[in-house]
Amino acid sequence: MSQVSYLRYFPYDEPYDHQREAMAKIYDALDEPSDILFEGATGTGKTLASLTPALEYARETDKTVVITTNVHQQMRQFRRDASAIAQTEDIRAVVFRGKGSMCHIDVGYEECQALRDTTRDLVDTEEEQAELERKQRELLDSSQGGDGGAAEARASVMDELESVEEELADFSDRATCDHYYRNLTVDTTDFFAWLYEDVRTPDEIYEYAHERGLCGYELLKEGIEDVDLVVCNYHHLLDPMIREQFFRWLGRDPEDVIAIFDEAHNIENAARDHARRTLTENTLQSALDELSGVDDPRAENAANVIETFLTALRAAYNDAFDFGERQRVDENWYDLAIDNTEKRDDLTLAFLQAYAGPGYETELDRAVELGTELDQRYEKQYKNGETSVRKECQSRQAAEFIEAWLAESAHTGTYPVVSVRRSERGSDGEQSETEEATGSLSDTVETTGTDAKADDIYGRAELYTCIPSEVTRELFDDLHASVLMSATLRPFDVTEDVLGLEDPEQMAYGAQFPEERRRTYAVDGPALFASKRDEEPVQQTITETLEETIRFTPGNTLLFFPSYAEAERYCERVDVGTPYLDEPGSSAKELRQRFAEDGDGVLFTSLWGTLGEGVSYDGDDARTVVVVGVPYPHLDERMEAVQDAYNTTFGEDERVERTRRGEGDAGWRYAVEIPTVRKTRQALGRVVRSPEDFGARVLLDARYTERGEKEMADYAVRGTFPPEERAEVIDVEPEKLKFGLLNFYTDLDAWDGKPPTP
Repeated sequence: MSQVSYLRYFPYDEPYDHQREAMAKIYDALDEPSDILFEGATGTGKTLASLTPALEYARETDKTVVITTNVHQQMRQFRRDASAIAQTEDIRAVVFRGKGSMCHIDVGYEECQALRDTTRDLVDTEEEQAELERKQRELLDSSQGGDGGAAEARASVMDELESVEEELADFSDRATCDHYYRNLTVDTTDFFAWLYEDVRTPDEIYEYAHERGLCGYELLKEGIEDVDLVVCNYHHLLDPMIREQFFRWLGRDPEDVIAIFDEAHNIENAARDHARRTLTENTLQSALDELSGVDDPRAENAANVIETFLTALRAAYNDAFDFGERQRVDENWYDLAIDNTEKRDDLTLAFLQAYAGPGYETELDRAVELGTELDQRYEKQYKNGETSVRKECQSRQAAEFIEAWLAESAHTGTYPVVSVRRSERGSDGEQSETEEATGSLSDTVETTGTDAKADDIYGRAELYTCIPSEVTRELFDDLHASVLMSATLRPFDVTEDVLGLEDPEQMAYGAQFPEERRRTYAVDGPALFASKRDEEPVQQTITETLEETIRFTPGNTLLFFPSYAEAERYCERVDVGTPYLDEPGSSAKELRQRFAEDGDGVLFTSLWGTLGEGVSYDGDDARTVVVVGVPYPHLDERMEAVQDAYNTTFGEDERVERTRRGEGDAGWRYAVEIPTVRKTRQALGRVVRSPEDFGARVLLDARYTERGEKEMADYAVRGTFPPEERAEVIDVEPEKLKFGLLNFYTDLDAWDGKPPTP
């Protein structure tokens, strides 16, 4: 079959020329097979350029395409694209979401699994009873017809039937799921016919199933086998435990899966989140409470090693506090540095110094063994109706984490950290990534120990993975191939290194919309170093420049700052337009909607917030976007650990020397500079979203200018932008920006009435 046959999966009239080119390259790369790094500016049509050849290749070679993102808006767009494809080509596509948001009775993963198993046992037993009833009736008819042997056979069947009926009676005390029961006992043909008529959203599936008393999540799991396309969240692929289950539900081995990652510049941080393991002081105390009631000689071993680790954890965070630091701890986790460059971390040292016993390796083995048996016992008790909830085995969680800590905390790329917080609710109240995807409870969901008191400080140990490739390399090696697409994926060699990709195909397409409908300015104002931001002359220059930008924008203005605090500072200073302040904890969706409906709105937000990436401001929603400063993230000990790990891992790589500017080290470039510039480029891409759209992008900091490149090379970031984007940047003085904006918008006849006067 010729390559161009994949155009049958393109649901619109004709692809752009660059889309055709990208499709051909992707098809060939899948055939090699090779992973693909695909950068495309807004409007490139990356999704269909990737999906179209992938679906064709998968159909030809009996594979499944999985497209995944961590942005809800993109999930909805993928569903629309898949639905458009399904209108013209016969494909089966489903949108898959985690159990936590689709459960009709709101239980966790472990409890759900126990309910599911018990319910299936009940249905199997009822089916056995029905079969025995049928047999005994047939034998009764035969015996009444003169068959002498039938009566004896019927007696044996009746004995079996009595035993099964006693077994069924036991189920009256055991917890089952009515929704899953109906899945197993009614005809679900209509559900699957409805499911495949279009590409249904998880909400539609939930409502359809709920109205009929079914479990939509379990039906969806059953229905994704043999589908052509699955749309899902990152954690279905990045979390190893979830990934194994997910592929099993697909009925596919990893080598039979083609994965397309949207917003792929986010994989780095997402992989770290999925790799991190935590254990709180409260879980350690709960484990000791649990073990105190266990009559088993191994319980003493488990209690000894767990109590020693608890003592060491408390000692580690108490010793780590500087003068007055304890008073700054609130309900949020607060990191304390315990890592040492020349020896083991302070928590491990405190554990080794405090431990007394036959050997912690031996006692940990016994603790894990006992915890596993206890967990199985809790499972059986719940299934048998002896308990109303499925208990979590705290001692197993504690023992397995301690075992991992002692084995891995000194590994290169692993950062051991202790955090503390004040307990106001008596519980961590956190949801893990695993729970988000499947509804399960993991180490990051803790219970309260008996000694936890309101407002007390308690601690948490964490193994933080600095190098994402330790998580992602195995995934990319196992898949048939993957397409990683984003508007900000370059520099490709850094992406390749960080994620552990081997010689991927690379392609990049710049802005495809008319250049005359966009302008990008770099304002040669103050270099907004953190040490300069509080200076009044600096603030005055920034305020005046922002006010002039707003005045000379025919519509809404979008302002991105290095932090929420800076956004609030200038929201109070700027006295032009209608202000909309984005604050942590507020509804960003509602704020964005109110801002977009304004005609003279000014949105003040943080570049590291939720409104700077994956959010479209189409047409009149926003005309000008400004990035104020070079918004580097907060550089704490955790970020320093990432830099150190990158520098150790990639510092000797010849490509680092070839791609970086100046004498900056690989750690800074990989961990800080490049992610920050990617965030900045994402923010600039919030405006000019279609060929008919127009707008201006402003970079307000001398480090973006050519002068900054020459005079402060160690700090300038202009050279980190791709060359075609640098070529479009126009350097202006702060007082000249208004003239540039006035001329640009006047040429486009953008003013509703007479334009403002400079």
